[in-house]
Amino acid sequence: MRSFRAAVIAACLLIALPPVAVPALAAADPPACAAPYLVDRTFDNGARWRLCWEMREIEGLTLTDAVYTPRGHEPVSVLHSGHLAQIHVPYDSGEPRFHDMAGGLGFSAVPLKDEDCPQGERREQDEVPVLCVLPDQPRGIAYLNPSLGDDSGRRSAQGKALVLFSAFELGWYTYLVEWRFADDGSINPRVGATGSLRGSDGIVVSPKHGWPIGVGASDFEESHQHNIFWRLDFDVQGSADDVVEQYDFAGSGTATLEMKRKVITKEAGITNNRTRWWRVVDKTVKNADGHPASWEITNSDSSQYRGPDTEPYSHSDVYVTQYSACERLTAENAEPPCELSVDQFVNGQTVTDPVVWVSVDYHHVARDEDHDPMPAHWQGFHIQPRDITASNPH
Repeated sequence: MRSFRAAVIAACLLIALPPVAVPALAAADPPACAAPYLVDRTFDNGARWRLCWEMREIEGLTLTDAVYTPRGHEPVSVLHSGHLAQIHVPYDSGEPRFHDMAGGLGFSAVPLKDEDCPQGERREQDEVPVLCVLPDQPRGIAYLNPSLGDDSGRRSAQGKALVLFSAFELGWYTYLVEWRFADDGSINPRVGATGSLRGSDGIVVSPKHGWPIGVGASDFEESHQHNIFWRLDFDVQGSADDVVEQYDFAGSGTATLEMKRKVITKEAGITNNRTRWWRVVDKTVKNADGHPASWEITNSDSSQYRGPDTEPYSHSDVYVTQYSACERLTAENAEPPCELSVDQFVNGQTVTDPVVWVSVDYHHVARDEDHDPMPAHWQGFHIQPRDITASNPH
């Protein structure tokens, strides 16, 4: 707690110094869509998320014009668009090596039933219920500040999240595509995989490449990767003046850590480190403390798959590229005049309107419990506001 002397000094400084002019956070434009493609949720704490959704032929569930309004503040635009950019499934023996989105993810959207969307609202596209909107999902304790011997000073709150969910059937798997927009402004994109295992299909799987499934040890299910890529087109209060910064903390094995900042001015493929994170910052937009507004990206849950030289897009965990409308998929992009994969998108351009590509990888070693129906396994990453507000927005 601040000492009396420090409080007096601070008060004197406030009296002696003229107030610093901080630019106001201008209100963001509202999402450019209407029902049933508009999702608009105001939470009990006063925070609000508004965004648009659609099912696209290639990308499947695509979110656009995401705008966050902290309690008592003006709206802040966050994402111009966000969607999956590829599902790469290579098997441990070397074959097959699937790119599940190359054939058009949106065509395989699973019609959702009431039991798939409990206490939520099913939204339709082309008269098919393909989106579940869950407006008030518990996300646990938002904060808990116990009093010091006096219950009257105790402060705590439960957090809530707006959840958007769709399902897609691709081969043996059913992929569950989910986005969580929390009342504190954070975003958690994640994908779950359920459905059925591939099975041996008459192919003999070596114990070196699989796990025994069923009675005894005669049939092996081959281990494989699920490499999920997302494409995030950030617009922090518009596309102008957005910059990507990378933060590292040097000093492993030492008593001190030193923060290092790197501004990514050119397109780049980046390897993740355990303490490394990024932010998309608009230095012209500031909160009440005068700090530039930004959204932080943390990707610490990936197995960091690296494929052969024929899969160079798998050699980085995060890519930063300049916006281009036809750069839609991480691999098998195949939309002229754009290149085939994200590593080829990185061609020396200066980044003035950044698109961030995030890969989260999971190595699936099957088990007996994965027999039909296979329990869902999830993989995702985190986006959170950094200096959007000057204090706890909850």
